Amino acid sequence: METQLHPAIIITLAFFAITFIQSGYDKINDWKGNLGWLKGHFANTIIKNAVPQSLALILVLEILAGAFSVIGIIKLLMGEGTAFAEIAGIASAITLLFLLLGQRLAKDYDGARTIVIYFIPAILLLTWV
Repeated sequence: METQLHPAIIITLAFFAITFIQSGYDKINDWKGNLGWLKGHFANTIIKNAVPQSLALILVLEILAGAFSVIGIIKLLMGEGTAFAEIAGIASAITLLFLLLGQRLAKDYDGARTIVIYFIPAILLLTWV
């Protein structure tokens, strides 16, 4: 099988691997600090009593998106297709949609706008694979 390089896909996967693995690491490394801040951030929302569960869900989604991104890069470099890159794109988009929902619920519109900056490469990735 001939190896075909997909630089835009590989670079975008690296972007999501860095973004989500670092974010997941931060959540694990400073769980209490993140949880304390998020409880205040979501104090006046419908998820105010489910912040720990929401944080755990986001952590799992970020780890999956980051891991699939790394696997996608490896598979592309080995000439084994774009299936994992597509899974990574879907996982990244879903993760970002959950984050966007949270920012909108908290009425943090600047934060929601920031999520869109990350969402654009996810959609581009899905159009390339």
